[in-house]
Amino acid sequence: MIDKSKSEHQANPLEISLADIVGKDNVLTSPYDLDRYSADALHPFRVYSTTNLADQIAQVVVRPASTDEVAKIVTLANSQKIPLVPYGGGTGVMGGTVPIQGGIIVDVSRMNRVLEINPTDLTARVEAGVVLADLVDALAEHSLMPGHDPYSVPIATVAGAISTNGVGYRAAAFGPMGDQVVALEVVLPDGQILNTRPVPIQSSGPGLNQLFIGSEGSFGIITKATIKVFRMPEAQSFATASFDSFDAGFNAAAELLALGIRPTLLDLTEEDDGILLHLLFEGFTEGVVAQEQRSKQVCADFGGRNIDSEPTLAYWRDRHQSGENYKSTALGKPRKERWNRTGWRMFDYLHLGLPISKVLEYRKRCDDILEGSGVRTVEYAIWSRPELFSMLMMCEEGTEDQARESLARVVEEVLILAQDMGGVMEYCHGVGVKLNHLLARELGVGQDVVRMLKKTLDPSNIMNPGKLGL
Repeated sequence: MIDKSKSEHQANPLEISLADIVGKDNVLTSPYDLDRYSADALHPFRVYSTTNLADQIAQVVVRPASTDEVAKIVTLANSQKIPLVPYGGGTGVMGGTVPIQGGIIVDVSRMNRVLEINPTDLTARVEAGVVLADLVDALAEHSLMPGHDPYSVPIATVAGAISTNGVGYRAAAFGPMGDQVVALEVVLPDGQILNTRPVPIQSSGPGLNQLFIGSEGSFGIITKATIKVFRMPEAQSFATASFDSFDAGFNAAAELLALGIRPTLLDLTEEDDGILLHLLFEGFTEGVVAQEQRSKQVCADFGGRNIDSEPTLAYWRDRHQSGENYKSTALGKPRKERWNRTGWRMFDYLHLGLPISKVLEYRKRCDDILEGSGVRTVEYAIWSRPELFSMLMMCEEGTEDQARESLARVVEEVLILAQDMGGVMEYCHGVGVKLNHLLARELGVGQDVVRMLKKTLDPSNIMNPGKLGL
């Protein structure tokens, strides 16, 4: 049991300086607080590299309430070369907020205001710590909705979703979170505040938003974001198609997108009980009717059977259930309590991105890798686009250590295979500590470019050091 009290802790000069910025109640130093902040939702079982999550502890947690306070914290840390780790909801699944080199965790959860909703521009300007569920509620008052709708809506923050370029259930229509970013306010590693302009397209130089989308806080701390929002759909229709083979369902999904049909939800899943394509159509009434009719015809052309919509309705109703469960059983709790709530679990869930033409071949080659490995795939899926391929793998043989060793070997091999076939090893959760060791292999010369950018913007390497292979 970790002591929740601050006991006899004596504040050091750093803590005193931070308290001068944010107030002493927003500087956390107790063992209990440092423990619960020093990890996200990544279970140690799924960390196959040398990083030991239990050894990574922050020195202090600070909770700013404004961009100005963030800038002062960053300026202080930079002057003393103290590592900083941006922290939103703490719900990432790759260890992106693990303080590899200790230092200061900057929790932006107090920066949680929806600043402006503009129904004409179809944008919302929000602070970094706004929880997605709160944004949903605020937009609903204006008959609007966000385009990003992941399982983690009840617990994730806007800046966290941007920093990992997350993918949600509506991504088939609206793309990943990064596609919905219009403008950002970011505190750079020297304390300067960068503001990009809130227009969707520019040709006056490179788009600086991209530097911070998916970069896990390695180049700065996002403090505000202007994002695209969308009108509530005039009509909504669910459909489900059943296929005899994954290949047939995949080819039907690829044909839908080739025709220009963009369902809100597109999820092809193969599990032990069958192969289903889940579809949701949203928008203006005539468009929904036309897309649904043509989609059902395409599915039939590829051997699909249009069945009752209830499986997709149930899928849609339950899409945030795991996020709600995590919120009630694990969010904000000490690490071991989170890690032990279901015991050790011998599984891993991978999200690979590949050219459409390579996906089915990749799946066959993965089957060959798993043959005789002691690891089996219990689910194959594509999510939102045919290029985005997922696998849920389990090892049900041997001890925990043996299972972990088997999974580590298989996971490494299938990730490298995706890279060798021209793809990427992750499409929606970021790299964190889990995949850090493979990033340079994937980026090639690009890793040198990333390193040069990091050295220019952050010569003291204070911004989430150890991430992105840096």
